[in-house]
Amino acid sequence: MTVPSTYLQMFSTLTESGELRLELIEKPVPTPKANEVLVRIEATPINPSDQGVMFGWADISAASTSGDGSSAVLSAPVSEQGMRVMKARVGQALPVGNEGAGTVVATGDSELASSLQGKVVAVMGGSMYAQYRCVDATTCLPLHDGHSAKDGASCFVNPLTALSMIETMKMEGHSALVHTAAASNLGQMLVRICQADGVELVNIVRKDEQAKLLRDMGAKYVVNSSSDNFKAELTDAIHATGATLAFDATGGGTLASDILACMEAAASRTPGAYSIYGSVKHKQVYLYGNLDTSPTVLQRAYGMAWGVGGWLLPNFLAKAGTEVAGRLRARVASELKTTFASHYTNEISLAEALDADTVRQYYAKHTGEKFLICPQK
Repeated sequence: MTVPSTYLQMFSTLTESGELRLELIEKPVPTPKANEVLVRIEATPINPSDQGVMFGWADISAASTSGDGSSAVLSAPVSEQGMRVMKARVGQALPVGNEGAGTVVATGDSELASSLQGKVVAVMGGSMYAQYRCVDATTCLPLHDGHSAKDGASCFVNPLTALSMIETMKMEGHSALVHTAAASNLGQMLVRICQADGVELVNIVRKDEQAKLLRDMGAKYVVNSSSDNFKAELTDAIHATGATLAFDATGGGTLASDILACMEAAASRTPGAYSIYGSVKHKQVYLYGNLDTSPTVLQRAYGMAWGVGGWLLPNFLAKAGTEVAGRLRARVASELKTTFASHYTNEISLAEALDADTVRQYYAKHTGEKFLICPQK
C-alpha cells in the first residue's frame, strides 16, 4: 500500500474573538520511530467525550459551515461565559478523536512494531480524526482475524468504561450497580457484561421505549426516571439488588442525589439500630458524563456514609495497573462482535463531520444513535 506524503487531520480552535473553528489541516505523514507504527485510520467513532474537545461551550444551534470538501470550516459562536470557562485553550489548535482503528502500513524496526505490519489494529491515543496516525506499538490492540476496522473502531471508550465500572465495584467492595442513560451503546454493553458475569444491575432510562429495549435484552431491573413512581421503583430495585454504587452519565440536576436517597431508603428497610447518621454502608455515585450541563444539586437526605465524585477511564486504568488493563483489553478483543459490538446509525467522512447540519445531528446525542467517521471516505 502506497503511503502519501501528507494527510488531513481535524483540529478545534477557540479564537480570541469568541469563535469556535473546526477544520481540516494538511500535515506531513510522519516516519515511525523504532517502536512506533503508522496506522491508516479507517474508522473512528464520535463519542460524547470527543465532542467536549470538538465544541466545548460553543452554540452549535448557531453553527455554520464555509467552504467544502477538505477546505470546509465549521464556525460557531461562544458566549462570554463559555469564553471564561475555556480561556485556557484560546488560540490552541486541539487535535480531536479519542479512539479508532485501521491498518498498519509502516513500522519502526523493533520486534513488536514490525510484528504489526499489515495488521488491523484498534488504537486509543487521541488525534484520531485523521487519515493517518503514528503511535507507539504498545498502545495498539491487534484485532482477531475476520474483524474489520469498523468492528474495532469503538474498542476502547465504551467497552473499557463498562468493564472498568465492574472492576471499580469489586475494588471498592460493592456488590451491585446502578447505571443511568442505560439504553446507550455503553449501557447495553454493561447489561450484557452483567448478565455474563452474574452482577445485579439497576438500569435508569428516560423513556418507555428505552425500558422496553433493555427488557427485551433480558435486563431484570429497569426504571424510568420520567415515571411518577420513579423514586419508589428505584428504591425497590436497589433494595432487591443491594446496589450501593452508581455511575451517572448525566452529571447535572438532582439525579445523583435521588439515587443516594433511594439507596438510603432501601438500606432503612433492613432491621437494625437507628442512627441519626443514617446507614453504615457507604453509598457512592460517580459522575462520568455531562449529558446534563446544569449544576449538580445534592439534597442531603442520606446520612453521612456517602460520596459523589468524578470518574474517568484513563485515571482508573492508571490506578488499576497494567495487569488489569491488559486483561480487560484481551476480553474486549475476544468478544468484539458479541458483548462489545457497536452499531452505527451513520457513516460520514472527515469533511462531512464539519457540515453544520450533520454536526447538529450527532451533537444531539440521541440515545441509540452513534456516528462513525471514515477518514478514507
